[in-house]
This record gives sequence, structure tokens and C-alpha cells, in this order.
Amino acid sequence: MNRRSFAGMIAATPALANAAFAQGASAKKTGCYSLQHYYLQLGTQATRLADYLSKTYLPALAKVHSGPTLVLDAQLAPHLPLVTVVNGYQSVDQMWSIQSRLNADKAFEAATDAWQAGPEPPFDSMTSLVLDAAAFSPELAPLDPQPKTPRVFEMRVYQTRTLKELRGLKERFAEAEVKILAKAGSQPILFGATAIGPDNPNLTWMIAFEDMAAREKFNAAFAADPDWIKLRQQSLERYGQIPSIRRITLYRAAVYSPIR
Repeated sequence: MNRRSFAGMIAATPALANAAFAQGASAKKTGCYSLQHYYLQLGTQATRLADYLSKTYLPALAKVHSGPTLVLDAQLAPHLPLVTVVNGYQSVDQMWSIQSRLNADKAFEAATDAWQAGPEPPFDSMTSLVLDAAAFSPELAPLDPQPKTPRVFEMRVYQTRTLKELRGLKERFAEAEVKILAKAGSQPILFGATAIGPDNPNLTWMIAFEDMAAREKFNAAFAADPDWIKLRQQSLERYGQIPSIRRITLYRAAVYSPIR
């Protein structure tokens, strides 16, 4: 896909009208996220992909981009094995510029060709999407100090039936839900509407936990939180039942992930 056709897709996507994608938006705030989902087969693909990402992709990316990167190994998903790579950018224009610089790196190109030339295909399939970072989304950054063991990450895709419902969902999170998620024991990671990708309209969001025991403790605390119960009732009265569909994937950060 060339830059002109990519820009055409952006212009045709309502979610990209949001201010986060305006060039010259607030200086260092992450404006968008790219997500690459690698759907793998059992066999050598997972090992080969981990070797490629850790030794080729991440070092090459670090030379041209200082933004956040998170690599996730799915623990519970409809398709396993699954590896997801999350990158944060100030804008779509920056994302495209970084990709162009990677594409111009001949050593990177050769190493990518070598990975894909193995005895099996490099992956079963791959999908890419772009999230428009919500105004209330925190900045994605490594913890200081980094955890001794990779954290558990929970990604949720909340699909709505209309753009009005999506606005209501964003309103609920911005109004109080993000704070309630943190109060109940999770670490909010990112929130964004899918701008380019499937299942629109939707809000994709992610929270993290020290381990699975912490996630179980969070679930009980969140469900019983009086602020959440009140907020949910207010949301039902304003917009009805949203979301209409929920998809949940549980990950653990890869041991070589820059953020873990």
C-alpha cells in the first residue's frame, strides 16, 4: 500500500476525524497505536518469530523510533499461538515515516527475507490495525523499575452498533471508569477507537496486572465497587446496553518486550 492510498483510507474513516490525528496536536502525546496480530501454527513459527522480533525487528525499530513498543504472547484467545505487537506514535504521519525508514533499511530487509524463507511459512496469517488514542488514554511507557517477571495484560474490544454508542462508551471511560479500573487494582495501559481495522465502531482497551492472582482479585473488587455500579447504571439510562459485543484476550508480555 502506498502513502497516497493510505491517506485515502484515513480520509474515508470517520474515527480519524478526531483531534488526536491532527498534525501539530499536542507535542509528545501518543496520538495513535498500531497493532500487528501474528496468528501462528503449532511448530517452529513461534520460536522463529520470537527470534526475528527480538534480534531483528526491535533493534531496527529502536534506531528510527523512540516511541513505546509492547510485544505480547497470548495466553487465552480464540486462536493460539498468537503474538501481538503494539507500537505508539504521535501521529499517523509519524507512523508512516517510521515504516518508510524501516523499509529503506537493506540489512533489515535481508533479515526479514531470511526469517520468512524458513522451512515453514513465517505465520499462518497477520492482521494490522490502527487505534486512535483516546484523550483519556495514559501514556504507554516501561515501569521503573521493570517487573522481574512479565505482567499479565488483558485486551478488550468493545463493539458498539452506532457512533453515538461509541461516544457514550468513551464518555463513560473518561468520566470515571478509567479511575475505577485503577482503584480496583489494575494498571490502565491504553484506550483507543479502531480507526483502520475490523469490527467498527469499537473501543479497544488494555489493562495490566502483576499476575493472574492479581487479576482475579481485581475482578472481584471492580464488580463490587459502588462507583462502578453507579456509573454503569447512569450509562444504561443514557445510552442503553453498550457495548453490544465484547471480545477479551489475555496475554503475557514477551520476555524480550521493551515494555513488560
